[in-house]
Amino acid sequence: MEQQEKQEQHKRRVRYKGTHPKTYKEKYKELQPEKYADTVEHVIKKGSTPAGMHLSICVKEILEFLQIKPGQVGLDATLGYGGHTKEMLKCLEGRGHLYALDVDTIEMEKTRKRLLEQGFGPEILTIRHLNFADMDQVAEEAGGFDFVLADLGVSSMQIDNPDRGFTYKFEGPLDLRLDPSRGVTAAERLKEVSFEELTGMLVENSDEPYAEEIARAVLKEQKDGRDISTTTRLKEVIEKALSFLPASEQKEAVKKSCQRTFQALRIDVNSEFEVLYAFLEKLPGVLKPGGRAAILTFHSGEDRLVKKSFKQLKKEGLYSEVAEDVIRPSAEECARNSRAKSTKMRWAVKA
Repeated sequence: MEQQEKQEQHKRRVRYKGTHPKTYKEKYKELQPEKYADTVEHVIKKGSTPAGMHLSICVKEILEFLQIKPGQVGLDATLGYGGHTKEMLKCLEGRGHLYALDVDTIEMEKTRKRLLEQGFGPEILTIRHLNFADMDQVAEEAGGFDFVLADLGVSSMQIDNPDRGFTYKFEGPLDLRLDPSRGVTAAERLKEVSFEELTGMLVENSDEPYAEEIARAVLKEQKDGRDISTTTRLKEVIEKALSFLPASEQKEAVKKSCQRTFQALRIDVNSEFEVLYAFLEKLPGVLKPGGRAAILTFHSGEDRLVKKSFKQLKKEGLYSEVAEDVIRPSAEECARNSRAKSTKMRWAVKA
């Protein structure tokens, strides 16, 4: 009887057809990097990101600018997979403290466990479930920061997991929330938007050239009683909306419009621009004199906000120096990690 219970508790891993796993859950080796390091390295060398992992971008450039010294106190405003966090912790050499924030409770706890196993416990690292726009709450406790990093990109673990609804490539719920415990999903958001609102969202958040056509198609589907509650359903609606294009152009146009539409919805559902505004406004106030801040952006809307804020706050005397030009990842890094290609880094130094 006891043996039977043990057999029932044991679950076999998901089997896949053919020689290579295709779906997220089938990639069991990539999802266990500590156990299958050779497989993970092979995937990275091919220029891909292993499932369940995130490859940190511009690590060398960030560390060169932040100039972290043992004994300092810093903030990783966007913890994610913890790659940047780990490298910053190494620079502290066991002295000082690093605070890290994340809104994604699912990935936050995985990262906390991973970093603890690597020797970075609460004596050197404090992780909080907090939006980076609320970093001033932590700054009070820390007494200000010598350095701050914010990586505004969505982590690969979130994009690749179909259950999170961040990708149109696989079937999943149309969710797109960074914090799955709060707010409305993208599917719920689509049910309440007007044509004008959806068109504006697509233009402002992602410069979508077919914003009106997509918005019209979305509203027609819902008016006709057809729900858009999954990632692949939204992709189908976009395909239908762009069916007027020449056949030779359709595949590429649909791919790009899907990417832009999902980005626009994600920004809206998570109030990303509003959050970034608040973060940039509070940033000089949480830095110590001479403190350094680096920000990674991944699309033009974010970069414009950061550039404008840094320039204005330097004029007001809050920053002594700001980046005149963006720093981009090297060609070698982009070859190793295709998701690095759109990255721009800007920096500022507190007066």
